Amino acid sequence: MTVPAITDPKSEPKYSSNAFQRWIEGMLYEPRDAVFVRLFLKNLLLVAPLQIALYVRFSWWLAIATWIVQIAWLAPPSILMLHNTMHRPFFKSPRIMNRVVPYVTSLLFGVPTGYMEHHVGMHHSENNLRADLSSTMGYQRDSFPNWFLYFLRFLFTSHWKLTQYFLKKNRPAMARRAMTSDGLHMAFMIAMSFVNWQATLVAFVVPYFFMRFAMMLGNWGQHAFIDPSRPGDSYVNSITCINSMYNRRCFNDGYHIGHHVKQTRHWTELPGDFEANQEKYLKEGCIVFQGLDFAMVSVFLFLKRYDWLAKAFVRLPGDSRTDAEVIEFLKGRTRRIADEVPEGAVLNA
Repeated sequence: MTVPAITDPKSEPKYSSNAFQRWIEGMLYEPRDAVFVRLFLKNLLLVAPLQIALYVRFSWWLAIATWIVQIAWLAPPSILMLHNTMHRPFFKSPRIMNRVVPYVTSLLFGVPTGYMEHHVGMHHSENNLRADLSSTMGYQRDSFPNWFLYFLRFLFTSHWKLTQYFLKKNRPAMARRAMTSDGLHMAFMIAMSFVNWQATLVAFVVPYFFMRFAMMLGNWGQHAFIDPSRPGDSYVNSITCINSMYNRRCFNDGYHIGHHVKQTRHWTELPGDFEANQEKYLKEGCIVFQGLDFAMVSVFLFLKRYDWLAKAFVRLPGDSRTDAEVIEFLKGRTRRIADEVPEGAVLNA
């Protein structure tokens, strides 16, 4: 597949210039981020009442409706709202909203309360090398059992390992937040279970575990293909997915190479950056897919359907490889990288 025309959004949603919109923009460093404020308000108006209703009059029909709105509809863009706003300045005034939005979103959707510390403070610093607690290097990345082990290690050990990581790096403030935030989240769920255990299970516990499952499935796909000679290079330890419904729903999150190369790049600028750097992407040996999201990439790998991946593989200008050659190339990027292999340095991150 040659490079198609880019259909992913290159600008933010446009809103009427009324008093409400001016009020939102007046609070922000970046007016283009008004979409995030509107999404946060939508979450408060739709998800919070459903969670409260579960405690007032629980039913499994209401539980299903809650999960449809909360998990299936609003959670994916809300996670990526947090992702974008933790990488760039968000609220200019009142600054307390920079804390309110992530913590409230964690309660609404079960997003890890230490997401910013884990993602910005650790993951981007280590760039999927072995010190990265979410590194995929040491796993066979087309193996579901390997992914499941990866998921369980994250689920049960990430809390205390992240705290240890920041203490070793002499970053006590991040260590303190990493240690206390998720502990408070779990304590809240335990306390609410004494009020109504069924409502708590639906409103908070299931989302808590589902979000961790979904985020680790996505991170696996983002970093499943690694050049063993340059594992710390963002051009060859990440992938990019273009022209997908996922990008249209989730603020161009598929452009993961461009994001790792410059993590403060605004989401609307990612498609243009890809278009302007296709020659470099080919030279560096980057992997680009069309029409897929990261979860789909992970599932295709678990099924060993390299032929499906090859059909979605984008041939950048000058790339004439056949599907068979692409399949061999992709397989070479998913093999486990042994502990004794030198990992090199963090590059282009």
